[in-house]
Amino acid sequence: MISFENTRDAFAYKTTKELKKAHFLFSAMGHPFLVKLGLKITPLAIKLHIPFTRTVIHKTIFSQFVGGETLQETAPVANTLEKYNVKVILDYGVEGGNDGETGYDHATDEFIKVVDYAATQHNIPFMSIKVTGIIRFGLLEKIDAAMHQCEGTLMKRYYKVIESLPEAESAEWQRAVGRLTRICETGAKKKVGVLIDAEETWIQDPVDAMTILMMDSYNKKEAVVFNTLQLYRHDRFAFLKDSYQAAIERDFVLGAKLVRGAYMDKERQRAADMGYPSPIQADKESSDRDYNASIEFCIDHLDHISLIVASHNEYSNLVTTQLLDKKGLPHNHPHVHFSQLYGMSDNITFNLAKSNCSVSKYLPFGPIKDVIPYLMRRAQENSSVSGQTGRELGLIKKELERREKEVRSL
Repeated sequence: MISFENTRDAFAYKTTKELKKAHFLFSAMGHPFLVKLGLKITPLAIKLHIPFTRTVIHKTIFSQFVGGETLQETAPVANTLEKYNVKVILDYGVEGGNDGETGYDHATDEFIKVVDYAATQHNIPFMSIKVTGIIRFGLLEKIDAAMHQCEGTLMKRYYKVIESLPEAESAEWQRAVGRLTRICETGAKKKVGVLIDAEETWIQDPVDAMTILMMDSYNKKEAVVFNTLQLYRHDRFAFLKDSYQAAIERDFVLGAKLVRGAYMDKERQRAADMGYPSPIQADKESSDRDYNASIEFCIDHLDHISLIVASHNEYSNLVTTQLLDKKGLPHNHPHVHFSQLYGMSDNITFNLAKSNCSVSKYLPFGPIKDVIPYLMRRAQENSSVSGQTGRELGLIKKELERREKEVRSL
C-alpha cells in the first residue's frame, strides 16, 4: 500500500538547508498579500533591471520550481532525480513573445534542441511545448471563434475554417502547422514524447484539432504526441471519449495527459465580462469527479490510450494505482505515467517511484525573464489552491522534525 505520508523517502533528495529554504518559500506563498504584491512588482523589476532582482528570484522561487536557465543546467537536477527512480519532462519556458515569425522559428529550433537532448538521456522520456510559443495568439483566437460559429465535429469545423482563411493568414497558419510538425516528427524519430500543453478555452479548439492531426500522423504504433485535457472544464470528459473514438476510427494511440487546469480565475472572469456561460465546473467536487472518471476510462482502454496522470491530488494518484492493481497490471505499465511539478508534491512523486510507478517531475528551464509567467502561476496557485500550501508546509515541517530527532538520538 502506497503511503504519501512517508517524508523520509519524499525528501531524501533534499538537504536540510534546502528543506528550510522551501519551508520559508511556501510560508511566504501562504500569505495572499505577499503573493499579490510579488505578482505586481516582480515582472516590472525584471523589466527595469532593478539591482539584485535576478539574484533574489534565482535563489528563491526560481531554484524551487525551475531546473536552470539553460538546457545544460538541468542536467544536475535530472541526475539527482534519476537516483530515486524519478524521470524528467523537460519544458523550455517560452510562452510566446513579440518577435513575430522570427521568434516563433527560433522557439521551434529550441524545442527541437530539447528533443535532441532528451533523446541522449535515458531518464527524459518527454518534453513539453506551448503552441503559443510557435503560433500567434491572435490567429489561434480568430480560428477558434470561427470554429464556434460552425456546426459538426471538431475536425469538420477546423477544416471548414482553415479553408476559408484569407491568403495571408492561411499561409501564416501553414507555417505554424509546419513548426509543430517539425517538432513532432523529430520526437517520433528520436522516440521522445511531445506533450502539447492546454491553453485558454478561447484558443483551445484549433490546438485540439492540430494535436489530433499530429497523433494521427505519429502515434500509429506508440504514443509520441499527447494532448492535455483540463478537467476543470465541464466538457473535457466528453471530449476524452470523443478523442478515443477518433483514435479507434483512425487507428492511432491516443496520448492523454490529464490535468485539472491552470486558468480557472481568468476563464470565469472572461465569461462573466463577456456574458457567456462559464466553461469551468461549478465546484471542485465536479472537477474531481470528472478527473477520476477520466482516469478510469483511460485505464479501461489502455489498448488505444497512453495516459499521463499529471496531478497533485493524492487521491487521484492513489486511485490510479488501485485501478491498475484491480486489473492485475503493473504500476509501471508502459501506457501509464505519473507526473508532478518540480518543487511541489514530493510526497507523491517519490513515494510513487518507491512503488515502482513510472513517474516524472515536470522540469521547466529558461532565462528568468522567459519563465516569469510560469513562476507567477506557481506562486498564484500555491496561494489559491485550497490546502495545498498548508499540506506542503506540514510535510516539510514533519521531515525537519524527524531529521532533528534523528540527529539528537545519535
